[in-house]
Amino acid sequence: MKLLRVGAAGSERPALLDPDGATLRDLSGLVADIDGDLLADDDAMERIRAAAGAGELPVLDATGLRTGPPLARIGKVVCIGLNYHDHAAETGAATPAEPVVFLKAADTVVGPDDTVLVPRGSRKTDWEVELAVVIGRTARYLGSAQEALAHVAGYAVAHDVSEREFQMERGGTWDKGKNCETFNPLGPWLVTADEVPDPQALTLKLWVNGEPKQNGSTGDQIFPVAEVVRYVSRFMTLHPGDVINTGTPAGVALGQPDPKPFLKAGDVVELEIEGLGRQRQELKDA
Repeated sequence: MKLLRVGAAGSERPALLDPDGATLRDLSGLVADIDGDLLADDDAMERIRAAAGAGELPVLDATGLRTGPPLARIGKVVCIGLNYHDHAAETGAATPAEPVVFLKAADTVVGPDDTVLVPRGSRKTDWEVELAVVIGRTARYLGSAQEALAHVAGYAVAHDVSEREFQMERGGTWDKGKNCETFNPLGPWLVTADEVPDPQALTLKLWVNGEPKQNGSTGDQIFPVAEVVRYVSRFMTLHPGDVINTGTPAGVALGQPDPKPFLKAGDVVELEIEGLGRQRQELKDA
């Protein structure tokens, strides 16, 4: 299933995208929202599947309707840095021996087509298309790849917007360059895991002002999705509705020759992952 949330920010309603890729169905008469509680409730998820299969869900008019983040009340956003061989190479970083883990605040998450704000004083705002993993069952000390994937509810497109000067040149950890407002567009859909048989066979692409910048595959990940989920569960409890951003392929501004083409107000970024949908953001000054 492709689950999404539509409407004004803060007032989104749950919806489902039909297999035709065009028709929206209203879920608000069946579930309160799309969040961790829903994802952890097998009976509720089956009710959605049954209603969709029986054609019982009312059609929503999508005209002028904003698409919000596909997940409400996110507990935490866990991020994996330097997780593609080609991205590590382009930035001159050594291949990590273990996953590089950092956190993004849940309030950085916005809709897939919402405005992204360039922080005040920023000179190095950068783009990163990423596969987001959405957790569906509480995960603690997972022991195998198979067990890890059994705890995944689904997948989504994430844009891990980053300010490289804040991240790397201002001391401390990466957090200052990762947690600026609007720095994690998510969606348009939460695609349930049954529709993604192999998360290591997805193409990721990103364009800036229509120019191709990133074109990679999750097959190039240093630590695949199952290992990332297993590994993270050894250091923190993952709850239903938590999100893991699993890294970005080569093609970011940081990895390009000087003068590096960092983002500025007026730029338009578009990104997509095969089968998971497409995002579009215009940048404005904060």
